[in-house]
Amino acid sequence: MRDGGSIILTSSLAATRTLDGHAVYAGSKAAIAAFARHWTMEFRARRLRVNVLSPGPVDTAILDKLGVADADRPAFLDAVTAQIPAGRMGTPDELAEAALFLASDASAFVNGTELHADGGMTAA
Repeated sequence: MRDGGSIILTSSLAATRTLDGHAVYAGSKAAIAAFARHWTMEFRARRLRVNVLSPGPVDTAILDKLGVADADRPAFLDAVTAQIPAGRMGTPDELAEAALFLASDASAFVNGTELHADGGMTAA
């Protein structure tokens, strides 16, 4: 990686918000934020920025792998979106925009932070 570059690590809102049955997953995602904080200091001589993107629920094909029966899917999605202050799930394009921000010069002074792209779910 060239000096002055940007490293973006992907975590999850599970690292910050308690989700029943997700302890191991949450712990692994919380470790990512620790890496970012430490690497921010370790790579400072090379001016590498290290940030974390933590998505909330996003409407992707992964939802099909959750084991929710087709008949139960509308109720499941309603229960999830009820927890999101924005009132809806995110889109892949919205996460891409957040990542592009972290990679761009627009975030040149953003370093060692975690960006929650979760519609406010972590705040709820």
